[in-house]
Amino acid sequence: MSEKVISDYNGYDYKKDFWENTGREYEDQADRMAIRKLLPKRMEKFADIGGGYGRLATEYLKRAHKVYIFDYSKSELKQAKDIYGDKVETRAGDIYKLPFKDDELDGLMMVRVTHHLKHLDQAITELYRVLKPGGVAVIEVANKRTLPKMARFITGRSKVNPFDKKVANYKDISKDGFYNYHPKYVEEIFDKTGFTTEKVLSVSNFRNKGLKKIFGTENLVKMEESAQQVLAPVRFAPSIYYKLRKPEE
Repeated sequence: MSEKVISDYNGYDYKKDFWENTGREYEDQADRMAIRKLLPKRMEKFADIGGGYGRLATEYLKRAHKVYIFDYSKSELKQAKDIYGDKVETRAGDIYKLPFKDDELDGLMMVRVTHHLKHLDQAITELYRVLKPGGVAVIEVANKRTLPKMARFITGRSKVNPFDKKVANYKDISKDGFYNYHPKYVEEIFDKTGFTTEKVLSVSNFRNKGLKKIFGTENLVKMEESAQQVLAPVRFAPSIYYKLRKPEE
């Protein structure tokens, strides 16, 4: 490994303990909605980077001829094989040294991974390397510039400034750190790496326990459908999704 692991999910039942038993149906549907809007309809080789047990696999299996799920956690990848069998090929390793050749993939996505990455720029460089010219990357970024974080900072309840571009490292959430990024900081990395940004979506706009109790999952998902595009320019949501393309040579 070239970098200390931020979150090692080996032995942790991410599927059950984080998604299925914790009332995150709205967040799951919001992610799926964004992926359906951004991923290409047809791809030859596709990789879900940090895909774990393949939570979102049903959104891309029919779009790609060859599907890889990459993750650090071998136990998560085993679960993915148990669920999807020969429909996916799993690869374990270091995100800073991806086990793919240069220009190998037609498409890839990376969802709910950036908050674990101390060196986001290095990871983005690797994604760019393995993607073919003309290929598409769909990347979700954990946003530090949300309305609740702004309110906590303005009222003195948080020392993390959501308005500057400095990476936020929330060590109170995880002993090793939990990273959030300013949209401009992330977009500068994309530009510097060489990616062209084709579309941006604001995702999980209503991620709030109170709103879930008041409106319920079904109504929040309906609200999310239009909000993802409408609220994209302000970049206030917990998750910002980017559709990026590697330019043709």
